[in-house]
Amino acid sequence: MNQAITEVTLRGRPPDRRGKVRDIFFVPLSDGSPGLLIVATNRISAYDVVMPTPIPGKGRILTGMTLFWLELLKGIVPNHFITADVDKMACDGIIPADAVETLRGRAMLCRKAEVLPVEAVVRGYLAGSAWKEYEKSGTVCGYKMLPGLRQCAALPQPIFTPATKAESGHDENISFERMAEIVGRDAARLILQKSVALYIRAFRYAMERGIIIADTKFEWGMADGKLILIDEVLTPDSSRFWPKDNYEPGHDQPSFDKQYLRNWLDSGEKPWDHKPPAPELPKEIVEQTRARYVEAFEKLTGKKFE
Repeated sequence: MNQAITEVTLRGRPPDRRGKVRDIFFVPLSDGSPGLLIVATNRISAYDVVMPTPIPGKGRILTGMTLFWLELLKGIVPNHFITADVDKMACDGIIPADAVETLRGRAMLCRKAEVLPVEAVVRGYLAGSAWKEYEKSGTVCGYKMLPGLRQCAALPQPIFTPATKAESGHDENISFERMAEIVGRDAARLILQKSVALYIRAFRYAMERGIIIADTKFEWGMADGKLILIDEVLTPDSSRFWPKDNYEPGHDQPSFDKQYLRNWLDSGEKPWDHKPPAPELPKEIVEQTRARYVEAFEKLTGKKFE
């Protein structure tokens, strides 16, 4: 049943917000304070467009990986997570009993925070939009880079490259100064510091398990006047994961994330133009994308994905 989930309702109640992958319900917590029920579906997006074909099990993979990282990284910064125990949620009246099996493994109950409207991107390698900008100008989001770097080259140190958090359409890279204007300078400095610290800790952990985290993005919010980490963390949807053993700069890398899907969409005699509607995904692309997500989950968490 869980394998086909692309939309979630609770006894006919639609989500209060629907993202590209997650359905979000506003729920009261046991103490009466506002909470969020975040449900990861099996939807997948590319170039900010949701594909018409789901990836079986994807929502549970994303949730499992986020829970793993939140536990590993909780000493660096507090986060919004409360519980993923859907049986307890049902006992507390937060979700209906008939939704338990639908939500098992893909739902997180979280504190509600004031979302800061920026994406906190940390890059350790020259890939994606960073590589395209570097080719044109020798810079990455305003940073002047060393000359002569190759595609997917390791950077001397991680760089922080924030972006706007668009409700629809594409996020846009912005300078740190612009980010400070949006969220305030003190918050911007703390986001930079904590995002880089999270990336370095996760990068070192993943390298020991055969995966390079080339870049990732974090989302942040404010709760009770404090900065907290929110939403998904270090998943194949929000990060570039490369196999360490196959790494070789100078070209695109094989990956454990949705770059495989993007490459398929951009190939063939008539590549997709990145505008809706997106094409249906062939069975082979679905299976190969899923296999990459599962492999990343198992390598990083040390657990078998059932």
